[in-house]
Amino acid sequence: MKPVPFPVIGKMRAMPSPFPGMDPYLEGYLWPDVHQALATQIRRQLAPLLQPRYVARLAISTIQDEMPESEVSIMYPDVEVLKRKLMPEPSASLQPDPAPLAGQVTPSLTIPLPVMTVRMVTVEVRDRDANQLVTSIEVLSPVNKREPGLTEFRRKRERLRAAGVHLVEIDLIRRGERSVHMPTFVDTSVIDAAPYLVTLTRAGATTMDVWPIPLANTLPVVAIPLRPPDADVPLDLMQALTTVYAEAAYQLSLDYRQPPPPPAFDAATHAWIDNLLRDVRRETQPGESSGA
Repeated sequence: MKPVPFPVIGKMRAMPSPFPGMDPYLEGYLWPDVHQALATQIRRQLAPLLQPRYVARLAISTIQDEMPESEVSIMYPDVEVLKRKLMPEPSASLQPDPAPLAGQVTPSLTIPLPVMTVRMVTVEVRDRDANQLVTSIEVLSPVNKREPGLTEFRRKRERLRAAGVHLVEIDLIRRGERSVHMPTFVDTSVIDAAPYLVTLTRAGATTMDVWPIPLANTLPVVAIPLRPPDADVPLDLMQALTTVYAEAAYQLSLDYRQPPPPPAFDAATHAWIDNLLRDVRRETQPGESSGA
């Protein structure tokens, strides 16, 4: 694969991610930015390949994310800080609170529930003349991989399938449950072991194209199907992610001296990450980001 040149931003050349493919450090609080930027870059890459019969459009929707406690500090650290500030300081007095009068409810503390409104971005390939949806490209977020969002996303898949729409799912998040059910009658060990996954379900097909992505591998070039007799067009996910990382200068926000966001990798992968980041961590002083 031809390497993507890194642009010069101001007087500093943008730094690439130290990871050969998906950077697991992007799975934390930066993910909403990565998600939207990646969708935009996918559209930008596909647009000239689709002309003149098709166009690529971004579809924006919102969903209420009723995230579990374990997700708050990963995806929404500001919410975790707010929650801590709302908790009352422990009382220094050992005197019990006065009992309520008969028939009165004991006063309570009121705090907001950890619910966030999340913007979801889908890349849609549409027929230029009829504006009909041909292919839906979904970049998954954690909200798509846990309930109630998981069930809703699976319902969306069935609606697209019934409408004869091709579906590409790009899953670069390790947390949660995969939206695709793998068959039990074939060996899926390679797929199960891969932390990342891209799938393509063609309209009317009885099979699925699957690209399992180990951490040490680059992201694949995947097929984006159109309507017969038009041939598939290629989507270079590695180029898209590399471009997004460079343009956003994510290295300025990531602290590679810390472990990646949960879930934790196994011991062998953890050792591989430590070896990969050895030079990055050596060059980064305490109190600095990896790109400082």
